[in-house]
Amino acid sequence: MTTNERNDTDHTARETGAADTTAHTAHTLRTADRTQASTSGTSGTSSGTSGTPGVYRQILTLALPTFGQLIAEPAFILIDTAIVGHVSDAALAGLSVGSTIILTVVGLCIFLAYGTTSQVARLIGAGRRREGLEAGIDGLWLALIIGIIVSAALFAAAEPLCFAMGARGDVLHDATAYLTAIVFGLPGMLLVYAANGIFRGLKKVRITLIAAVAGAIVNTVLDLLFVFGFGWGIAGSGAATLIAQWFMGIFLVVPALLWSSADGANWRPRLSGILRSAGDGVPLFIRTLALRASMVGTVMLATHMGTHVLAGYQAVNSTWNFVINILDAIGIAGQTLVASELGAKQRDRARAMTTAAAKAGAWSGAAVGVTLAAISFAIAPAFTANPQIRGLIIIGMITLALFQPLNGWTWAVDGILIGAGDFRYLAIACTAIMLIYLPTLAGINMLDGVWITSDTARMIILWAAINVIFVGLRGVFNGLRIRSDAWIR
Repeated sequence: MTTNERNDTDHTARETGAADTTAHTAHTLRTADRTQASTSGTSGTSSGTSGTPGVYRQILTLALPTFGQLIAEPAFILIDTAIVGHVSDAALAGLSVGSTIILTVVGLCIFLAYGTTSQVARLIGAGRRREGLEAGIDGLWLALIIGIIVSAALFAAAEPLCFAMGARGDVLHDATAYLTAIVFGLPGMLLVYAANGIFRGLKKVRITLIAAVAGAIVNTVLDLLFVFGFGWGIAGSGAATLIAQWFMGIFLVVPALLWSSADGANWRPRLSGILRSAGDGVPLFIRTLALRASMVGTVMLATHMGTHVLAGYQAVNSTWNFVINILDAIGIAGQTLVASELGAKQRDRARAMTTAAAKAGAWSGAAVGVTLAAISFAIAPAFTANPQIRGLIIIGMITLALFQPLNGWTWAVDGILIGAGDFRYLAIACTAIMLIYLPTLAGINMLDGVWITSDTARMIILWAAINVIFVGLRGVFNGLRIRSDAWIR
């Protein structure tokens, strides 16, 4: 994509009765951007000092609303878990299998957000605003295409996939019902991811918070109505989430397109741009595939450990997926800021923001850990009435809480490397971690029933393995990378 691809005829074509509104919108957006750029340029001017209040303020300004967007899909699953948990134990276990499949697919497509954020922020940082916005629109088209194709494939293969995950009997029936009900909401959710790549690159992330809150409200109301009011059970929960996902998609795509149009960006699909976005996303796809394969392996191990352990794991994992986004939001804020600085060739400021984001992630992780441990006894009854499963939830949450500072630091640095476009390294590192982690899970499975004989021990070992090996090795690989200059380019 070059700056000469389109000329002033783009603007002439829009000089209709809506021209005054568009011009006013464009002027407002550009004024806001100049104000924000001025603030960014003056705050944290000591480029070699990572701890300046200005840098932390920029991270916080972006991280808080970004968290709103990130919690959308985990919040939907968390709401589903809390409601379905009061239907039956089999329904809760089935939700664990079905939601793992849908979250795996959604997670594999996270490159739609990460790749778009990096592209948009870098191009805008380099002064190529229209090109950046059109890169974001290419991401929207790619999201819609992928969503339609993958939804159809998942719908056709729903039961075999749930069976392959280890679900049997009533658990298989409920897992399949949930997956087939929710699956066609996938295009809407992928549009949310791509639209947020545009908003993050523009550093206009407050709208994502509004969308997440509105989506959660819609999901909760419809969940209660469909599951208990209409008696649809776990399928009603999936249908409610489908509607909420499309609601959010439309809520975000419309303003993204309008704001892009105000700066002269073209909406039409461009094959070259879509293919470029897809190509840039390949290493991120491989990275996420390796991570998701590791988490699917974890669910399969939990499935083999019994219904109680699987149900307890689902509750803790839903909570983890929710709160970990607090930490991921810091990484994405750092990703946006570092990508902008690298686009502007400001390497010293990029390093300063890297150090600040890593520290902010670690301290936030500590706060999240303390909170998780403190609320574990209060939150467990929200997921199930079964006292045995409640106990496993508490044990799992306390084990998880111990490792949150490590989680926070790792997620922050991961976001920085994505913002720097270091996609290939992340793909290689995460693949190596998967090749270590999955055999470890197989070893634990061999010991289950021999040395591991209680559900309490199973829950502790399950969450210790996730955090020591899966997260710990990511921290090692990320730490080694940022100590070098290879990621800065």
